[in-house]
Amino acid sequence: MSPLEIFAVIISIIGVALTIQRNMWCWLFNFFAFVLYAYLFFEFKLYGETILQLFFMVMNFYGFYHWLKGKQQDHEIRIEPIALKMVILQMALAAVGGLLFGLSLHYFTDAALPMLDSQLAAFSLLATYWTSRKHIATWVLWVFVDIVYVGMFIYKDLFLTAGLYAAFVGMAAFGWWQWEQVKKQQQDKVLNGI
Repeated sequence: MSPLEIFAVIISIIGVALTIQRNMWCWLFNFFAFVLYAYLFFEFKLYGETILQLFFMVMNFYGFYHWLKGKQQDHEIRIEPIALKMVILQMALAAVGGLLFGLSLHYFTDAALPMLDSQLAAFSLLATYWTSRKHIATWVLWVFVDIVYVGMFIYKDLFLTAGLYAAFVGMAAFGWWQWEQVKKQQQDKVLNGI
């Protein structure tokens, strides 16, 4: 447990808490968490997670822009629906992308856990994309992905990070509940013509 890991955990918790609250500051805190974890994961030869953090940085700007644009139009961060067909298609694409990424990590790097690392990276990217699009499904996916992350980080002796991801499971479940409440309020406003 290093000071870097401790600081990354604190920044990450703040970022996710702000995301649950649909607070625009989440994007800044999440960006700093991605930078810190990119370095940490590289040190532990979790290259899939390192590359994932770089993608998260890019998605962070996309998410910030998308939320800001929506806020300027609706004056609040609106929860958006996603069709089941789209969920299945995007999850299948994530699985295939994770497999291809895992094979490349396996054959071309000294990655510690190439297949698991790559699948988690692929589904984390999908969950981040769903967050940027304000889909409640993001929280469901994060619950499952974070549970698997806990096991991987315990295996790699990143116990504080494993604890962080265990907390993320609870935060994702709360985020799911919170966004469901907001979605109902937004639907009620539409039905009542407010």
